[in-house]
Amino acid sequence: MTDSPDNTMDYVEFPATDVAAAREFYASVFGWTFTDYGPDYTSFSDGRLHGGFARSDAVSGLPPLVVIYCRDLADAQARVEAHGGQIIEPAFEFPGGRRFHFSDPAGNVLAVWSDR
Repeated sequence: MTDSPDNTMDYVEFPATDVAAAREFYASVFGWTFTDYGPDYTSFSDGRLHGGFARSDAVSGLPPLVVIYCRDLADAQARVEAHGGQIIEPAFEFPGGRRFHFSDPAGNVLAVWSDR
């Protein structure tokens, strides 16, 4: 289980056309440490924040994906929908937990994850 406080921004995910090159750049420039999950995904730690780089065919103009930690994923999804958010990617499993993506009423896309 994570030690992240409930309902807090916990992770940021960046698109990358070349995940290995992104890893090399940030490790060399800032000293971040990485854990690879295949050729299309690597997670990082900068000593304070955790995040990842996900392979994408195009990056130009794509914003990073902010990920919020919630202990109860189903409850978080219900609250998102009850307050005008739209689920744009239903909950799915990944190494370490489950998450879903949503858009808020202003059109911002975020994700919510849980390890429970």
